[in-house]
Amino acid sequence: CKSPSPRPNMPVRYFIMKSSNLQNIDISQQKGIWSTTPSNERKLNGAFWESSVVYLIFSVQGSGCFQGFARMSSAIGCEKSQDWGSAGFGGVFKVDWIRKESIPFQFAHHLLNPWNDSKKVQ
Repeated sequence: CKSPSPRPNMPVRYFIMKSSNLQNIDISQQKGIWSTTPSNERKLNGAFWESSVVYLIFSVQGSGCFQGFARMSSAIGCEKSQDWGSAGFGGVFKVDWIRKESIPFQFAHHLLNPWNDSKKVQ
């Protein structure tokens, strides 16, 4: 399920992935996988197939920081992972971590999201 590469005429997509806890981020960084809720799967899979690259920017809810970012490196499959328990997650997909570092939101306050009323990205 790897994305064809390169696809230079296709857009780059970015998504903020909120996690309920740091343990999920640690699992992702160690195993190079991620899982999200079924409601996010269609949007992410669409972006994966229609974009040149999909970047995922991770943040634990309430942390005030980004925990790093990764590139989505496979489509979301049907296989589920026991790593996250049965917390309502969908299929697993591969991610290639680019940066594993806690970055406070204040360093990104100059970034505004035009698709969210130009609110700060965090």
